[in-house]
Amino acid sequence: MTVLATMTPTVLHLSGDIDISTTAGLRRRILAALDESVEVLVVDMGAVTFCDAAGLGMLLHTQRQAEARGMTLALTRLTPQMTRLLDITELGDRFPILTDS
Repeated sequence: MTVLATMTPTVLHLSGDIDISTTAGLRRRILAALDESVEVLVVDMGAVTFCDAAGLGMLLHTQRQAEARGMTLALTRLTPQMTRLLDITELGDRFPILTDS
């Protein structure tokens, strides 16, 4: 887990399905949030009901965009399904995961 205590994050709340039909709009939304963020963008995944390979690819793409800008894109409030997806694909280490504790 990455500690981001000294940074003031921008938080973006996602909800619903993250799939091939929603990724283009979500990518624009996340990149716009990156434009407004100073150092850290936290993507709240607590209300995400489904994420497929296209959604995961979109998250990876936007994470690389954040890195290219010298910023951090972190995830928080992962659902059990999202945690499992990151574990199965072995991509959990690509994202800082923030917890409430």
